[in-house]
Amino acid sequence: MSWGIELWDQYENVSQHTQKGIEFLERYGHFLRDRSSIEIEYAGKLRKLVKTYFPKKKEEEDFQFTTCKAFKDMLNELNDLAGQHEIVAESFAANVIKEINVRVRELKDDKKKQLSDGVRYQANLTNQLGSLDRSKKNYEKSFREGEKAYEAFQRADADLNLSRAEVEKTRLQSLYKSQQSEDSKKEYANQLDKSNELQNSYYKNLMPSVFQGLQDLDEKRTKCFKNYLIQATEVEKNVYPIVNKCLDGILRAAADINETLDSQQVIDRFKSGFQPPEDIPFEDLSAIKSGDAPPPQTNGNGNTLRGDTHLLTYKGTINSGKLKKRSGIFGIFGNNKPGAGEGRDDYSELPPNQRRKKLQQKIDDYASKIQLENAAKDGLVKMQSVYQQSPQLGDPAAIEGQLRESMGKLQKLQLELQKYQTYLSEMDNAPLPQNYLHTQNGMRNSQHRSSGSDESLSRSASDLSSNNQKPSTPLPSHGYGPESGISTSHTSIPDSDFDAIDADTPDFYEQDPLPVLGTCEALYPFDATSEGSIPMADSEQLFVVELDQGDGWTRVRRQNSLEEGFVPTSYVRITLYSNC
Repeated sequence: MSWGIELWDQYENVSQHTQKGIEFLERYGHFLRDRSSIEIEYAGKLRKLVKTYFPKKKEEEDFQFTTCKAFKDMLNELNDLAGQHEIVAESFAANVIKEINVRVRELKDDKKKQLSDGVRYQANLTNQLGSLDRSKKNYEKSFREGEKAYEAFQRADADLNLSRAEVEKTRLQSLYKSQQSEDSKKEYANQLDKSNELQNSYYKNLMPSVFQGLQDLDEKRTKCFKNYLIQATEVEKNVYPIVNKCLDGILRAAADINETLDSQQVIDRFKSGFQPPEDIPFEDLSAIKSGDAPPPQTNGNGNTLRGDTHLLTYKGTINSGKLKKRSGIFGIFGNNKPGAGEGRDDYSELPPNQRRKKLQQKIDDYASKIQLENAAKDGLVKMQSVYQQSPQLGDPAAIEGQLRESMGKLQKLQLELQKYQTYLSEMDNAPLPQNYLHTQNGMRNSQHRSSGSDESLSRSASDLSSNNQKPSTPLPSHGYGPESGISTSHTSIPDSDFDAIDADTPDFYEQDPLPVLGTCEALYPFDATSEGSIPMADSEQLFVVELDQGDGWTRVRRQNSLEEGFVPTSYVRITLYSNC
């Protein structure tokens, strides 16, 4: 099968076919170039998507659930998957596309050479055929002129009126024309032989070689396209094992999702450790009348409130009691107190289970830091020993400062570790009270009360009996109290609780009122001049809902309403119920 034999008369079509084949290969290179751009763009968008949805540091606590961990693992696998798309694009650009561009240039140069040879061969044949045509025309002309000269000679020879000289002249002219005709005939025959020879060579040797060159070029181009297609496919095929590993990783992450573990995680995360409220006690009206028991609490509308069952819950836990909108008195619990809401070292503001968890995390963190610092210290000691044995390597005294600094850090870390271990030990050894009062804003947390608060209660009672003159309004330590809008009482609300309130909601929602601890009688009239305190008249009877915490203020509630506020402890005579 040869184009030179089969397609000897289709030079133009063969030339166009080879040109289209080269353009097709070049177009495939452009296709791979655009494909690489799409792969790069897709990988970039995939990485951006992973970055957008990857958990932030503040969300790490939420990503302890198996569903969240699976989602995080899936994002990591997608990030690796994006890397494989980048590898495909880079392999296309570095190997296949580059080779295609080189091959296209070579094919174009080879085709140009073959076509130039064909054009030259065609020109030679055309010139030879032109020479043949000219020699033929010259021969035809000479032959006609020779025939005319011979006829003229015959007429002259037959004419008796012409002289002998004229007849001879006519004869010579006829011979000359005959000779010219013979010469033209020979030239024509010579050109005809050359033309036939060149034409045979053109159609049997020269042009077949050109056609064969174009055929070889086209077959080479076809074979190259085949190889490039296989090579591009192999590039993608090589990344599929890693892609499958990424997909298998996502499947493993999905298989690790465990609803039971997630449910247990919710318990471990939010369990407070408090006991449910006890049964509602029976209200003995005769005991209330005799003063041996506190009177039933009312909400101001005649409805009796539950007494000892009023257990408020810690921030973040759920209570079945209805939230009641309160304002005014809670203006004193502002966040102007320095350091308010920053959390305590011992995490005593947290429920027991959460506190134990936080303390254990701190212990593990400091243990890890101590281990690292010990390793660094051991390295410094070894380096100092080497310097002492080989002074040319370094000065041992230069390590002394670093060793002292390392020992100082190690001592601080050990002290911190011991502190948190002490907190955890004290917590594990201390029994949990049955009626452990908590509020959603951190009020009445017994873990925050010191022994000094009990002393302040007895001190306040003794001051009432010894003072016969109207005392001055108390000035709390550090300048904080109801007048400043900040209380030093341990029942103050942390800043973090106010941060959780919508800025558009100025009023604060709290649980039902605090239980009544006793009654008090106003010894002197008091005009409330600041937010958080309430006025009282001389000899007015009030309920005591919170005792003096050592700052000189007692929290009271009016007996005919739910209005609460602070009054100076020295202005009232307090009578506590026997069960308080």
